[in-house]
Amino acid sequence: MKLLLTSGGVTNASLHASLVELLGKPVEESRALCIPTAQWGHPLCGPASLQRVVSGGAGSPHLTGLGWGSLGVLELTALPTVAGQRWVPWVREADVLLVDGGDATYLAHWLRESGLADLLPTLTDTVWVGVSAGSMVLTPRIGDLFVEWPGAADDRTLGLVDVAIFPHLDAFPSNTMADAERWAASIDVPAYALDEQSALRVVDGEVEVVSEGRWRFFER
Repeated sequence: MKLLLTSGGVTNASLHASLVELLGKPVEESRALCIPTAQWGHPLCGPASLQRVVSGGAGSPHLTGLGWGSLGVLELTALPTVAGQRWVPWVREADVLLVDGGDATYLAHWLRESGLADLLPTLTDTVWVGVSAGSMVLTPRIGDLFVEWPGAADDRTLGLVDVAIFPHLDAFPSNTMADAERWAASIDVPAYALDEQSALRVVDGEVEVVSEGRWRFFER
């Protein structure tokens, strides 16, 4: 897969240009599937916040509201009850998976339970655009600071990339650079702190920062 791991979505021209390059065609010609599942695992999310992201309009201008050629919703909690021959073609036909935020451990659980995690390595031409937990879920760990789901055994996630992500830098009182430094010291992997104007672009394992804002790399 080709990855655009954002904190707050496609929020500026640099991120939009990177997305189009990864897609290989305009957003307006691309088929998107939105995955809102992570929201169910976070106490600050609920029906109203899900409605905003799945509506694809002004409520989610930096993800589903970007003007996709087509937009559908893939709810991972439903997939174990749906035959794979139905939903796997939906995923393979999509140009991009739009993976919204919430709790990354909950999302990791349902990526595994649904079978989508096993499918991801075969989606070589598909673009994954993550927002917050939708980005963090592909990292090895998220740190105890970001675990909100009571069902989580620990802070481990899928580990499809080799670095961790501290999102929403400066966006909340508890997401200062000092908070990011303490968080980075508590985990044993290289990590990035990203503000809402920054993202990691990952192609063939190579990590590149795309930013019009503030970010920082923490060595292990």
